[in-house]
Amino acid sequence: MKVKLFSRTDIKHWFFERVGEQSQQQDKWFNVMCLTGVDYFSSLGFAPAMAFLFAGVLSPFATLLLVILNLFGAYPMYAKVAELSPNGQGSVALLQKLLPSWWGKLLVITLLGFASTGFLMTITLCSSDAAKHVIENPWSPVWLQNQLVLTVFLVAFLGAVFLKGFKDAIWLAVILAWSFLFLTACVFAAALNEIIHNPQVITNWYNTLFGTYTSIWQMVAISLLAFPKLALGMSGFETGVAVMPLIKGSAMDTSAYPAGRIRNTKYLLLTAAIIMSFCLLTSSFITTTLIPAHEFAETGKANGRALAYLAHGLLGHAFGTVYDVSTLLILWFAGASAMAGLLNLIPRYLPVYGMAPEWVAALRPLVLLITSFSLLIVWHFNADVNAQAGAFATGLLVFMTSAALAATIASWKVNQKQGYYFLIVTLVFVYATINIIFERPDGIQIAGVIILFMMSTSILSRCIRSTELRVGTVNFDRESLSFVEQMLKEHLREIRLLAHRPGGSSYEQKEHESRQIHSLQENEGNFIFLEVTPTDPSEFHDNTISVTGHNIDGHQVWRCDSASVPNAIAAILLALRDKTGHIPHVYFGWTEGHPLAYVLKYVLWGEGESAPLTREILRSAEPNPKMRPRVHVS
Repeated sequence: MKVKLFSRTDIKHWFFERVGEQSQQQDKWFNVMCLTGVDYFSSLGFAPAMAFLFAGVLSPFATLLLVILNLFGAYPMYAKVAELSPNGQGSVALLQKLLPSWWGKLLVITLLGFASTGFLMTITLCSSDAAKHVIENPWSPVWLQNQLVLTVFLVAFLGAVFLKGFKDAIWLAVILAWSFLFLTACVFAAALNEIIHNPQVITNWYNTLFGTYTSIWQMVAISLLAFPKLALGMSGFETGVAVMPLIKGSAMDTSAYPAGRIRNTKYLLLTAAIIMSFCLLTSSFITTTLIPAHEFAETGKANGRALAYLAHGLLGHAFGTVYDVSTLLILWFAGASAMAGLLNLIPRYLPVYGMAPEWVAALRPLVLLITSFSLLIVWHFNADVNAQAGAFATGLLVFMTSAALAATIASWKVNQKQGYYFLIVTLVFVYATINIIFERPDGIQIAGVIILFMMSTSILSRCIRSTELRVGTVNFDRESLSFVEQMLKEHLREIRLLAHRPGGSSYEQKEHESRQIHSLQENEGNFIFLEVTPTDPSEFHDNTISVTGHNIDGHQVWRCDSASVPNAIAAILLALRDKTGHIPHVYFGWTEGHPLAYVLKYVLWGEGESAPLTREILRSAEPNPKMRPRVHVS
C-alpha cells in the first residue's frame, strides 16, 4: 500500500489558500438566516442574566427599549445598508467612499478596529459562556470545572476547525439554530405555565419594583441608562449584511443591482429581528420574575445562564443538560460566525490597500492571527463572561453607529424625511456608544490597541510592499503604438522612453539635456516622452493603466494616470517588452533632495525619486537581468 506524501509546494498552497477560494453555494434566505441567527439567537445564552445584572428588576423595561431600537432603528438602517451594498460590503465600504484619499483609509482602519473588537469579543464571550454552561451543569465531571482552561480549549478548537476548512456551514447553522429555538420555546412555555399557576411571583416583582423606584419617570430614566449595556441582543445585523452573497435572489437579478437578493435580505433581517425581539422580551420577563436575585450574582447558578437555570429547575436535569449542550453548540457556532465575519472583512480591505502583507488575504495565517488575539483576550479577562460584556457592546455599538451614519448620508439627498429618521437613529446609537464607553472603558481600550496595531502594521506594510509591481494591465491606444512601430523601423530597433514630469520643462529643453547627459546623438534614435499624472496615492493597486499617444510640437508623448509613478513606468516598460519582444530603455535625471524624504513621499503620495524605485520594482518583477528593461539615470 502506497502512502501519499505531500510535497512542500502542496503544504504551502494549502496553508496560503486565499480566503474565498473554498466554494460556497447560495441558498434560500430563511436558511441563510440561520447563519446570522446563530450569532443573534446565541446571545440568549447570556443576555437575560446580563440584563438583570445591569438593570435589576427593571430588566424587562430596559429590554423593551432595546427591542424598540432593534425593530425601528437597527432593522430599517441595515435594510438601507443592504440596498447600498448588495454584495455584502457593509457600512465600512459605504463610509470609505465619503472621504478622499488617506482620510478614507484611516476611517476604514478605525472602523475595522471596532468591528474586529466586536467579532473577537463574540468569539471569546460566547466561548466563555459556553464553558459556563458546562461548569454549572450538575452532571458535569470534576475535570471540566476550570472556566479558563475550558474556554481556551473551545477557542483553540474553533481555530483548528477553520484551519482544516469550514464547509456546509449553512445546514449546520439551520440545525443548531432551530434546535436551540425549539428548546428555548419549551423553556418559555414551562416558565409561563409556572407564572400562571403561581401568580404570586408577579406580585412579588411588582412590589419590589415600586418599592425600589418611586415613579414611572424614574424607571424610564434608569432604563435609558441601562439599555446600552444590553446591546449584545443586536449582534446579528452586520452579519446579516455580510452573508448577502450567499442568499439566492431572483432570475431577474443583475450584477449591478440584484433586486431579488436585496428583497430577500430584508426578509432575513426582519424575520431574525422579530424572533429575537420576542425572545429577548420573554426571557427578560420570565427570568426576572422566577429567578431569585442572588442567583444572578457572580457566584450564583443563573449568572451567565439564566434560561439554562430555568430549564434545569422547571423541566429537570435531563432536559436541562440537553439545553446546556444545545446552548454550548450554538454559542460555539456563534464564534464560528464571528470568525467567518473577520475572514470576510479584513482581506477585503487591508491587503488590497497595501496595508497588510499578502498573507493576510490567505485563510489559514489569518485564522492563526485571529485565534491568537482571541486567546489573549480570554487570558486578559480570565474567561469572565460579565467582564467581557462592555468590550463586546463597545465594538458592536460603534460599528452600528457607523451603519446608521452611512444610512443617514445615503438617504439625505434622496428622501429627506427618511434622512431625518435615520439621523434620529444615529443620535440614539451615538448616545448608547458614549454611555457604554464611559461605563465600561475596557472596550475602547481594546479597540484602541487593535487600531494601533492595524495602523502600525499598515505603515510598515506600505513601506515593505512599496517595490511590488501592483498594476493589472496596460492598454496602449493606436497612436501610442504607432510611435513604437516608427521607432523600431527607423532607429536601430531600440525603444527609448524619457521620463518627463507633467507640466515640467519644455520637451525641447528636456531632450537636449538628456542627450548631453547620456551622450546620445540624434542619429541613434528619438525619445518617446512618458508623462505619468499621479491620481489617488492612497490606492495601492491600479487595475488598468491606459496609455495615450500625443504629437506635441513634433515630439512624441505618452500620457497616463496612476496612483504610483514608478509603478506605472515599470509596468509600461514590462508591457512594452512583452508586446514588442524588445528590451525598452528608460532615462531619468536625478532629483535633488534627501533620499529618505523621497521614500516617504513615494509611500504617501506615489511620487519620489522615480529612477531607483522603478529599477527596484523591475528587479522584483523580473528576476532575469537579461530580460529586464534598462534604467538609465544621471
